[in-house]
Amino acid sequence: MRPTGVEVAEVFRQVGPGYRREHAEALSRGQRAVMSAIERCRTAALGGHLEQCDACGHQRIAFNSCRNRHCPKCQSLTRAQWLEDRRAELLPVEYFHVIFTLPQQIAAIAYQNKALVYDMLFRATAETLRRIAADPKHLGAEIGFIAILHTWGQNLLHHPHLHCVVPGGGTSPDGQRWVCCRAGFFLPVRVLSRLFRRLFLALLREAYDAHSLKFYNALGELEAPGAFARYLAPVAREEWVVYAKPPFGGPERVLDYLGRYTHRVAIANSRLVEFADGQVAFRWKDYRHQSRQKVMRLEAGEFVRRFLLHVLPPGFQRIRHYGLLANRSREVKLKRCRQLLNAPAPTPVSADEPADYRDRYQRLTGLSLWDCPHCGHGRMICIETLRPTTLARGPPNLAS
Repeated sequence: MRPTGVEVAEVFRQVGPGYRREHAEALSRGQRAVMSAIERCRTAALGGHLEQCDACGHQRIAFNSCRNRHCPKCQSLTRAQWLEDRRAELLPVEYFHVIFTLPQQIAAIAYQNKALVYDMLFRATAETLRRIAADPKHLGAEIGFIAILHTWGQNLLHHPHLHCVVPGGGTSPDGQRWVCCRAGFFLPVRVLSRLFRRLFLALLREAYDAHSLKFYNALGELEAPGAFARYLAPVAREEWVVYAKPPFGGPERVLDYLGRYTHRVAIANSRLVEFADGQVAFRWKDYRHQSRQKVMRLEAGEFVRRFLLHVLPPGFQRIRHYGLLANRSREVKLKRCRQLLNAPAPTPVSADEPADYRDRYQRLTGLSLWDCPHCGHGRMICIETLRPTTLARGPPNLAS
């Protein structure tokens, strides 16, 4: 999409002070920290450095990033490094994309108990995939997969779901052969859906019985056991949404996909259309109408509220690895998978990591942050480090 120049940060800077005053009691410490980080990101408030082209003398200020994982401008280098690490783990098999979604009634409980219920979502999903895959009626193998938590829909409302990227097969119980799934088909989604529902509700009831769940406002009545049971009764009868997309075109296509999904935030700046007259307009896909592209307009305060719905608890891991890809045994198990598939070992990555982030970025993405934007052939060299207090008094005069 073509950039419009509108940024989430600008909305926060203009609306943030009033929003904090109006919602002082409702905002969590984490939400306040995210607002502050995004407002200050790549501004004088965080300091930076002055660069000069070694060919034409052009100067520019490069402000420091906030590095907050919810910031739309701070994911590029982290994403590139993560993808480089995943490249060595790819196997020469079909890959599948399976999505597990919580019903809206459960999502409401999840919002008031984020760390606990999001963790349940990971646990129930992982157990569902591993148990059905291990069943000889379906695949009869140990599988591995990456699970990625998203909590938003295209309209920015709370919609927690897991995206799972799964190689199409696994190792036999005795570890002596690779068991491949049927071409173009991974596991039956109805079977996955029903086991996922049963496992998740069991975890939820267990947490309720242990008095680990908290309920506020409209959900306050769920503190009573009878009310909680009645609330869950219709959900326990519904079909929960588990969706398996067609397989990727090949292992390299998996990286393209992961690059779009793993380090995504609630909304990218590229989707913003306009910020004017107290309203924010942004593009969204209406999946109920053939994914039609539309423009939604929200009052700026409502836009901020929806963005903050998706602030994760501090330290919460939203990307997790399971089975053959679990961190504790990944290297050994992947080596065995390659042996069974007669696949070559990955090319080792150089252990000499460039010290400068611009060199790392160029190595990982092929794009240069060194090139002079003015003459196109010079190299931008840091000539002065600017502290936040220095920048607060205003930027230095720049020679063109």
